[in-house]
Amino acid sequence: MRSRWGRGRAVPVGRSYRAVSCRLACGDVEGRLEAIFGRVRAIQAKSGRFDMLLCVGNFFGSTSEAEWAEYRTGTKKAPIPTYLLGANNPDTLSYFPDVSGCELAENITYLGRRGVFSGCSGLQIAYLSGTEAQQQPAPAHCFSAKDVAELKASLLSTPNFRGVDILLTSPWPRDVGTFANSAGEIDTKKCGSNLVSDLAASLKPRYHFAALEKAYYERLPYRNHMVLQETPQHVTRFIALADVGNASKKKYLYAFSIVPMSSMDPAELVKQPQDVTENPYRKLRKEAPKSKALLSAEEEPACQFFFDLNKHQGKKRPSERKEGGDSQPKQAKKPPQRTGPCWFCLASPEVEKHLVVSIGTHCYLALAKGGLSPDHVLILPIGHYQSVVDLSSEVLEEVTKYKAALKEFFRSKGKRYVLFERNYRSQHLQLQVIPVPLDLCTSEDIKEAFITQAQEQQIELLEIPEHSDIAQVWGQISPLCSPFRQVRAGPPAPAVTSRRRALTSRRCRCREVLASEALLAQPQRADWRQCAAPRPEETAQARAFRRDFQPFDFSLRD
Repeated sequence: MRSRWGRGRAVPVGRSYRAVSCRLACGDVEGRLEAIFGRVRAIQAKSGRFDMLLCVGNFFGSTSEAEWAEYRTGTKKAPIPTYLLGANNPDTLSYFPDVSGCELAENITYLGRRGVFSGCSGLQIAYLSGTEAQQQPAPAHCFSAKDVAELKASLLSTPNFRGVDILLTSPWPRDVGTFANSAGEIDTKKCGSNLVSDLAASLKPRYHFAALEKAYYERLPYRNHMVLQETPQHVTRFIALADVGNASKKKYLYAFSIVPMSSMDPAELVKQPQDVTENPYRKLRKEAPKSKALLSAEEEPACQFFFDLNKHQGKKRPSERKEGGDSQPKQAKKPPQRTGPCWFCLASPEVEKHLVVSIGTHCYLALAKGGLSPDHVLILPIGHYQSVVDLSSEVLEEVTKYKAALKEFFRSKGKRYVLFERNYRSQHLQLQVIPVPLDLCTSEDIKEAFITQAQEQQIELLEIPEHSDIAQVWGQISPLCSPFRQVRAGPPAPAVTSRRRALTSRRCRCREVLASEALLAQPQRADWRQCAAPRPEETAQARAFRRDFQPFDFSLRD
């Protein structure tokens, strides 16, 4: 369902689910009981009854006592069964007399320090009260690593555990914004709790609610499995809610419908929405060797293609080793080293610096030599890296920032971009970014052009999901191919819709496809050597691009 209070998961019409639950979740109430319960009454009068209200963050505040006394004594009653987490600071500890949970007033229940609540519908709700302890022993309003470990153990030890329906915490999970849409002013790398991230990664909730930051953030859903390595699992939706009655009118109440996991058809449960991303808690899972690793992907909604350019072009891919033959496990490939002059290391004298249009901390932008169009640019690491899969996290993060900036820049000019990585007979990574006018072709046209060429060359294509981690996918196919190209058809403008997927294949000349009649209709510009312009013309083109790109260039602001 979708309402002005929030977006939830719509229940398919005609399904025979018996336990559809309509719930409300809210952020920090901070003692404004009349405000939140008045709002709930108004919603129920208009939209019908909800099963319960789940409260995260600070339910009580410094001025709670007068309003609370009316509910505590029974003079007033909450209009809906209300479940809340415990104190997040010492000042409100007195409102919670029993650490294991108790009824505080009619229709108002404190869940407890940590645990799992299951209603008559079968919905499984895990909860963790307080904030992460910064000292030992943990204060009464804080949780410790032991609390998280015990909560995890109580659930992970159950047979056939797949995850919980809902997770309630007050703090945000640290790094929840990785590979996702922006959280606005909230820096998700510094905000929140690492222990909550670990809990969310392990419990795999379908919904995770949090508060405390006085901000509303609905993250794109993320996967709970490794693409190509694990059986598909359900996705997680993280929603952070603002404080009740905030002056900025940020969303603090969220309505959603949910069918208990135990009642759902397995195929329906694991359906992946189109905007799903990789799991943001990759580093945590890597640091827990006894847990299943969760790999991730940079956030880039786009069509992706791998093209193997090795000597087996046009031939069937190698299969397993011959039976009875000697086999040695492959050693991990060492990062490529510079073996001579490099045209793209920024400190190299070979670099044609008049083509450089932006310089960041780890990467830079330059116009392409003999570009397919005047605004054909390259994203290049300042240091010497051969491929995207070799990049450090800092460099990869800045590559992602440049891609986002170029996306907005080209969108302002009515274009989308196609990005491909040239990793053939080259020592230095080159991410070629070529804009394509929106009114010239759709993302589907671009995808079809590459598929058509693959079919003409009798190339086998393997489709992989959007947002997949390039390093992860490359790890799966690298035994079959060595040099490669990677292609992405950039995201369309909001008015354009497209089904975005990724493909792997054996060989393709990316520039030829883009220059073809099917796309840019400039076949005469397929070879960059035939498109080289005089240096004064290149300098003028670089100056013009630098001027137009300036409002989008984050390197000028950082």
